[in-house]
Amino acid sequence: MTGKPTVGKKYAPNTRAHCETVLRTFYDFHLERNTGSLLVNPFPLVRNRRSARANAHHNPEKEHKQQRTGLYRPKVPKRIPRRIPDEKYTEVFEGLRSHRDRALLAFWVATGARAEELLTAKQSDAVVGQQTIGVIRKGTHDYQELPATPDAFVWLRLYQEEAWKKGVPRRRAQPLWWTLRRPWRPLEYDAARMMFNRANELLGANWTLHDLRHTATFLMLDDPNMPPVYVQHILGHKHLSTLDIYNRPTRDDVISAGLAHHARQERRRNDPPPAPPAPAYNRDSLDILFGGRPR
Repeated sequence: MTGKPTVGKKYAPNTRAHCETVLRTFYDFHLERNTGSLLVNPFPLVRNRRSARANAHHNPEKEHKQQRTGLYRPKVPKRIPRRIPDEKYTEVFEGLRSHRDRALLAFWVATGARAEELLTAKQSDAVVGQQTIGVIRKGTHDYQELPATPDAFVWLRLYQEEAWKKGVPRRRAQPLWWTLRRPWRPLEYDAARMMFNRANELLGANWTLHDLRHTATFLMLDDPNMPPVYVQHILGHKHLSTLDIYNRPTRDDVISAGLAHHARQERRRNDPPPAPPAPAYNRDSLDILFGGRPR
C-alpha cells in the first residue's frame, strides 16, 4: 500500500552491504591485533583504496563524493523518500486513540523533526505565543526552535489538560510527553513507534515515523513561497543538496502521470480536434494588388 519493500527470499542489497562492512572491520581489527592465524582480510578494499584514504585529494570547496570501498560490496539503489498522501494521513490521524498521539502526529508533520528529537522535548520548549517548539538536534546536539501549526498546539493543550488532571508532573523542566498510564514515565521511541504501528494496522499500511519527516519536507517544498534554504535549516541538514532527493518523482507520481498520458491519447483518438482551415489569400493584400474593391 505504501511502496515499502517487504521481506523477500534473498537478502536486500542494504543488508549485504552492512554485513560486508561489519565483516571487513572485524577482520581488520584482528589483523591489527595479530590474533588468530589470519594472513589476509577475506573482504578486501578496492585497489585504489588500499594505499590511500577516502577522498584523499578532496577539494574543500566541494562536497565529498561517495566512493566504493569494499571489493565485494554490492551497489545499493537509491530510495525515494515516501510521502503519506493527505487522505491517508487523515485516516491514520482518525485511527489514533488519544490527544497525546494526535498532538505528536501533528507536530511531526508540522515541524519535520526526527521522532527522537521531538520525544526528548521539555514542557518549556513548547512556546504557544511564538508557535514554536524547541528540540535538541541529532548529531550536533544544538538547540533549535521549529515552527509548528496552530492545530498542533491545540491538540497539545488538550493532551496536557487531560494529563495534568490525572497527575502527570507539571514543571517546565519535565518532559513534554508521558505514558498514558501510571506509573508515569517519559514516552520513549519504542512506545511511540508501537503507537503508530497500531494506527497503521487499522489501514493495512506500513508507514514509519520517519515517513512523517519526509511528508513534512514534501509539504514545505511544494510551497512556492518557501525557500529551500529555509527548509534545509528546519530539517537540520548541513548541505542544501540533500533536498535534491525530494525532487525525484515517486513511483505513484510516475504511474499517475503515465495513466493520464494514455487517457489523453485515448480521448484524442476518439474525438480528434477539427482540422485547421485551408490557407487562403489575405483580402487586404488582394485589394492592394488589384487596385481596391469594386464599388
